[in-house]
Amino acid sequence: MHFFRAEWRSLWENRRVFSLRKILGRDDLFFDLLERSATEARESVTLLVKVLGSPDKGMGALDEFAILRRKDKRIDAEIMEQLTRSFVTPLEREDIEALSTALYKIPKTLEKFAERLILCRGFISDTDFTRQTELLAGAVDTVVKLVKLLRDPKLETVKECNDRLQYLEGEADKLMIELLRKLYSREVDAVRVIALKDLYELLEKAIDRCRDAGNVVLHVVLKNS
Repeated sequence: MHFFRAEWRSLWENRRVFSLRKILGRDDLFFDLLERSATEARESVTLLVKVLGSPDKGMGALDEFAILRRKDKRIDAEIMEQLTRSFVTPLEREDIEALSTALYKIPKTLEKFAERLILCRGFISDTDFTRQTELLAGAVDTVVKLVKLLRDPKLETVKECNDRLQYLEGEADKLMIELLRKLYSREVDAVRVIALKDLYELLEKAIDRCRDAGNVVLHVVLKNS
């Protein structure tokens, strides 16, 4: 009788360990997918800098953006699929979904920017987007750091990163106002004004998407601290 009790206890303990490993493994899967999505967002910014630095890039650049966006779309779809399959998740389901959506919108917005840029390049070939891309690169690097912090969140570090995102977003807003002021006061070509306004707004929107992702991470960490 003691032998069977010991065997039963051993089987039960092994089952618990196996279940725990399965849950923890699924936790890692969600973190892995979110980190991959954040990395793809950063890759889209790197590609944008290449496109802006290579005036001869045309439809080939759009193909590269489309490939990046499709990769991120697959990651987003896999996250949604795993959410439907998983009974236990490391974060609340709506938070995982919100973060995944915010991350996906970054490369999607930059792909739109690249499309408009190539379409109207003849009108804006002398325009310098360096400051916007610097702010965007800083924002997306901060987002990557924040997403990685979800595995082992440190509230103060998360707050510092989120403050950094808020600062960058504020700088982007001020830059946008200044650029529009110059655009409306100096330009006489209506087509150029419309084209540049559209491009400025898309770059600002991409930084806003980074801010949105950072806000989700801060919300998650505050809720679970």
